[in-house]
Amino acid sequence: MANSKKLRLKDAALKRLLCVILVTLLGVSLLVVSLRTNTTPGLSGLDEDLSENIDIQSFSDRLNLPKLNELSIRLEKQNQLPPRNKDLYPRLAKDHITIVLYVHNRPQYLRVVVNSLSKVVGISETLLIVSHDGYFEEMNKIVEGIRFCQVKQIFAPYSPHVFTDSFPGVSSNDCKEKDDAGKKHCVGNPDQYGNHRSPKIVSLKHHWWWMMNTVWDGLKETREHDGHILFIEEDHFIYPNAFRNLQLLVSLKPIKCPDCYAANLAPCDVNARGEGWDSLVAERMGNIGYAFNRTVWQKIHRKAKEFCFFDDYNWDITMWATVYPSFGRPVYTLRGSRTSAVHFGKCGLHQGQGQSNACIDSGSVNIQVDDIDKVANIRSEWGVHVYHDQAGYKAGFKGWGGWGDRRDRQLCLNFAEMYHSYNTSSAVMS
Repeated sequence: MANSKKLRLKDAALKRLLCVILVTLLGVSLLVVSLRTNTTPGLSGLDEDLSENIDIQSFSDRLNLPKLNELSIRLEKQNQLPPRNKDLYPRLAKDHITIVLYVHNRPQYLRVVVNSLSKVVGISETLLIVSHDGYFEEMNKIVEGIRFCQVKQIFAPYSPHVFTDSFPGVSSNDCKEKDDAGKKHCVGNPDQYGNHRSPKIVSLKHHWWWMMNTVWDGLKETREHDGHILFIEEDHFIYPNAFRNLQLLVSLKPIKCPDCYAANLAPCDVNARGEGWDSLVAERMGNIGYAFNRTVWQKIHRKAKEFCFFDDYNWDITMWATVYPSFGRPVYTLRGSRTSAVHFGKCGLHQGQGQSNACIDSGSVNIQVDDIDKVANIRSEWGVHVYHDQAGYKAGFKGWGGWGDRRDRQLCLNFAEMYHSYNTSSAVMS
């Protein structure tokens, strides 16, 4: 009887101890969650499964990149996560062309683009990489909702939109507009027109260059990919036949236009819809739906100094006016005579959200998609019409400015070195 009473007392004591332990663990868990919520605002959409121990700050220090803040570190770790939807699409097609969609903060446009991509024939065969300039909840949610292919998100950790009070964002002692640095005792170098940097504007070029270096040389999913990669923006409507047409162009390029560097889904004139000829077209590189391979990327990467020191905040104008001319011969791209992608919308890339004078556009589109646009409409027996002399930015153009600050130029060079630390300055400055 006494032994039975002692056992009951022991059981009761053990149960009380277990309750105390459980309550303590619950309290610690709630405290950790609370601290995370309070110290990292605006990150509720990011995955929490970031257990891989990556020494991001050490990597940043070694390359003399800006000191990362908490958000940047979280974003850089997020970039290491594998693609989603691999359970739905476990294998990529052998001849797939990876698609990279680069975005800022225009959700009304992104919804249109994602919807158009969902109807592209063959989209389930490939990997879609979405590169974000900054972190924005609504943009993130749209991409997380994609179910039609494998999708990987990457976030530019050095985006000016991620640094609220230091370079490459806005610093309190930065010179503004046409300030005289000597008189104002401010920091910065003016461009050729006397204007100081605007973080919102320079992020255009920074994001494109960071993205290119990261996709080609940084991501394990693509750093050994030798095939073509297609690049599109958040205001490019993609026709259903785009992927199949691009595969045809890539296969025909070595035969029909061996001197062509790339393939394009659309004419270089953003307002054109194509000629409608029974012919392929070779013309200067366009900035809507362009695709090239690693050989071309390596040529571009070797011109990092030219790219980073040209005083224009536009990546595409920089390429047309200084990088492509430095190749020594005309840079042509091959396309069909009927467009497979269309630029839409009236708001520029960084006129989107969060400002009193924001460009307002609902993102509604009325793009006609005919039956001919739903299937591949390029023929292997076609010849090639070459546009030899086209209007546009060429060698000798001095640039629109906005890119005169030494800090932006150095950050740009650092991006070129990120994945080439074994042989940095010689590779970049050649």
